[in-house]
Amino acid sequence: MPISSHRNSLLSHSHFRHWSESKIPRKAHIFIAGSSIHLAANNVESSLSPALNPPPPPPPSLSTPSSEAELRRYLGYTALALFCGAATYFSFPFSENAKHKKAQLFRYAPLPEDLHTVSNWSGTHEVQTRNFHQPETLEELEKLVKDADEKKARIRPVGSGLSPNGIGLSRAGMVNLGLMDKVLEVDKEKKTVRVQAGIRVQQLVDGIKEYGLTLQNFASIREQQIGGIIQVGAHGTGARLPPIDEQVISMKLVTPAKGTIEISKDKDPDLFYLARCGLGGLGVVAEVTLQCVEREELVEHTYVTDMNDLKKNHKKLLSENKHVKYLYIPYTDAVVVVTCNPISKWRGPPKFKPKYTKDEAIQHVRDLYKECLEKYRRVAVACRNGEFTASLVDELSFTELRDKLIALDPLNKNHIVRINRAEAEFWRKSEGYRVGWSDEILGFDCGGQQWVSETCFPVGSVSKPSMKDLEYIEDLKQLIEKRRIPAPAPIEQRWTARSRSHMSPASSSTEDEIFSWVGIIMYLPTMDGRQRKDITDEFFHYRRLTQTELWDTYSAYEHWAKIEVPRDKEEQAALQVRLRERFPVDTYNAARKELDPNRIFANNKLEKLFPLSQAA
Repeated sequence: MPISSHRNSLLSHSHFRHWSESKIPRKAHIFIAGSSIHLAANNVESSLSPALNPPPPPPPSLSTPSSEAELRRYLGYTALALFCGAATYFSFPFSENAKHKKAQLFRYAPLPEDLHTVSNWSGTHEVQTRNFHQPETLEELEKLVKDADEKKARIRPVGSGLSPNGIGLSRAGMVNLGLMDKVLEVDKEKKTVRVQAGIRVQQLVDGIKEYGLTLQNFASIREQQIGGIIQVGAHGTGARLPPIDEQVISMKLVTPAKGTIEISKDKDPDLFYLARCGLGGLGVVAEVTLQCVEREELVEHTYVTDMNDLKKNHKKLLSENKHVKYLYIPYTDAVVVVTCNPISKWRGPPKFKPKYTKDEAIQHVRDLYKECLEKYRRVAVACRNGEFTASLVDELSFTELRDKLIALDPLNKNHIVRINRAEAEFWRKSEGYRVGWSDEILGFDCGGQQWVSETCFPVGSVSKPSMKDLEYIEDLKQLIEKRRIPAPAPIEQRWTARSRSHMSPASSSTEDEIFSWVGIIMYLPTMDGRQRKDITDEFFHYRRLTQTELWDTYSAYEHWAKIEVPRDKEEQAALQVRLRERFPVDTYNAARKELDPNRIFANNKLEKLFPLSQAA
């Protein structure tokens, strides 16, 4: 989602600690005082009738064992009551408005006007900071970096906030180039374009289409900033097409130690190939020169097959199609194959009449949703009350319907299986062709908010594929079924050629090596805090199983925008060792020390992935 700035409406851990520490002693004091009053009242009552009762024994000292036991009991009850009340209050899933009421009800510290809340698109990672900078010119950016370095104040480069793991976020401070989004120069003959790094992909392709140019390849969505998309090693699909960082032929990097430097394969090539996929740790990418291609129309062909047929045609599919991807539907045999190729100059676009209309293709999914609404009475009642009418169901897209179906019971494996089978049927009824420009065709409706883990691993070459890519999927699907994981569709598989960027997951010195990228997901179709937590726990269980069962076997490494740092110290250490086996960590850390000695571009995630204390 776009970066948002607003007053803080969430309770911080420090607020919680402040509340606990201020309330517990006061309540405990009240209980202790109450017990003292009670004892005093008993003594007064006894003194009113001396003739009827023998003289009472001296009152026991408050230091006697029985008094101390009673005091401890009251203190225990007080602490238990406060703990239970606090735990209930802070775990109960209030609405967003209720969170504002919480803050005002207990009158915590005033909400500062300059506090920015920055979240990634899925809402899985969020930070709040007073230091959110958006320079409008290169000069402003250079001054900002210089000042921050002198103050040793962190300003982590953050793009459009789309990375599922929030790799660009930092509570200490961030710099965003969203206001530096211009096309600076177009060379139609060389097919190159120089842009400011804050420009979004869609802005860029719209800005150069009049020159007959476009980007060589695209990721799934078009909202990424160019600086961010290259820094994390993002990719499209096509076994002969490299990740997007390979389209960069030169770049301008603003650094604390060396100021603004221009690097390319001819000017400081070692640093260039390191910084192209630099994870925002070597400097702020201010300008980028990209190698483009001629704009062309593509024919997209979508059809459904099964694994046996796929094995027979896999090599042909990789070698004969410019773009190809597979979508696997867990708990079914269905594999959706999507190929994209330029329109033939001789044959033209294919003539094809689909068997089903769009309404017919999606109708059974609508029917399933209506059926499930009746089954899950809790939601059905809301529908009858007018919150969601049957007429609105017919206006939803397939991905919207899928999100709503999953939201009814997201961790019920049998429920997910029914949804997956409905999705397989939807794709069967959606087989056919689509014609459009590459920047329109090469995308994918990923659905709503979600957790994602994507791995990259080598699979031979186009001429000699190792078939490890299909073996990985077979093992993954068996793992899902064996462990009864409520895994929704799709499992997406794409391919790229190698990258020469040293930190790219597809980095290789072998020119014809190709890599497969496999993404697993779990949707977050609800804003209910408890439900999102349960889905999150299940996703990390799912991800951990793939890690322990598959990653080492296939030499798979996670996409930088999707890698999550484990909380356990031993697991962190194991991850650091594993990354050092694949990537030139010492070289990367040495460059960080040279260009950013005060680590103003670091954040918690970067520090834990590449601790500078381990640098050679």
